[in-house]
Order: sequence, then structure tokens, then C-alpha cells
Amino acid sequence: MLREDDKPWQPLIPAEVDALFAGASFPWWLAGGYAIERAVGRAFRAHEDIDVMVLHRDHAALRLMLADWDCWMADPPGTLRPWAVGEAVPPDVHDVWCRRTPSDPWALQVMFDGAEGDTLVTRRDPRVRLPLSALGSDHCLPPEVQLFYKAKGVREKDQADFEAALPVLGEEQRKWLSEVIITAHGDGHVWLGALNRRHPGLDPGSRVGGPRRKDGRRFATQDPGSGPG
Repeated sequence: MLREDDKPWQPLIPAEVDALFAGASFPWWLAGGYAIERAVGRAFRAHEDIDVMVLHRDHAALRLMLADWDCWMADPPGTLRPWAVGEAVPPDVHDVWCRRTPSDPWALQVMFDGAEGDTLVTRRDPRVRLPLSALGSDHCLPPEVQLFYKAKGVREKDQADFEAALPVLGEEQRKWLSEVIITAHGDGHVWLGALNRRHPGLDPGSRVGGPRRKDGRRFATQDPGSGPG
């Protein structure tokens, strides 16, 4: 087994991720800080790694696509163990680290999340669900969805991402993010004050493409046992 910091990182850049996943037979989304940068439209901080989100149910297809890569599961968290082609990933394993060969630096981190049918069931809180179609077709997580994942334990880089993304979030995106943060983390979260203040340059009806129903309404959170909506 390896500790996660036993080897250095030399992450792919987003264009290389796009090329690597171009032939993927499963849905995938650029995640992490790069997803925020793509929404903001500019680079604003350094990146130690690069993240891609894939549904847990597609892990076998992912491993086949990366058959020539050296991949390791974070299992248990903080420790890596080899992930062989054809090996099932336990449901409580949420990320894997990938590099081209065992002698290379780590190049890619893949995060797994759950789904029921066509509905994303977030690993942060199963009450927070939304149709997979709401994640868009550009292979990049909408900024409010990525910020929800970052809201669990706000690090310096998470705060930087939040402050950079806030001006480009439309009113509906802010409302959705506020609601799911309260659902998962309570009403004392440090981001709620800023989310509930209208940005001076924000059109109240504006929106930059986050979760929305086909009829234009926002998605609500659900009780854990209510099933997909």
C-alpha cells in the first residue's frame, strides 16, 4: 500500500483530460477547481491535481478505458491500494488515483458518485439529488454543483473558488446552492451570507446553466427515502 503523498503529482491539463475521455462510453465531468475556472472563464489559482467525476456504476468501463494506466483506489481514505482491471470498486470508495506507469507522477484523480436511474444521488448527502441531464452536456460540472461538493470542509482553495464563482452565479443557482448547503450542513455555513446577498451586477433572472427542470423550475432536495424525483 502507498500513502497518498508518497508520490508527486504532475496533473494533466483540461485539454489532455478532454482528449483522454473523448471516446468514453459513459458520462463524465471535469470537476474540482478546473470546473470552477471553466465557469469563471479565467485561471485564478494554481492546481495541485485535476479531478474528473464519474458515476460509481461506470467504474468498470472507466478501468477498461484506462487499462494501460496504473490506477489505485483510495481505500481506506488516506491510503492507496492497486486497482486491477476487472476488479470491482466497493461502494464506499469514492476516488481513485491514476498515472500512466508506476514510475510516473500521479496525473488524474477520478471521483465516484452515486446514481439511481437518471438521477444523481450525491455522496455528500443522499437527500441532494438532481437529474443527470441537469449536469449539462459539456463534460464539466456546473459551478454551483461543484461548490456544493466543496462546502463540506472549506479549505483555502475552496474559499478562493467560491469567491471567484460567486459573481457568475445566477439567482437560481444561488438559491439551489443555499438550499442544498442548508440540507447537508445546516444554516450556519460560512457561505450562506454571501449567497443570499444579491451581487451588484447580477440580473435577478439570470442564470449560467445550473440545475433546472425541463419546465424551468429549480430542483428541490428530497427526504432520504423518497427515491428519485
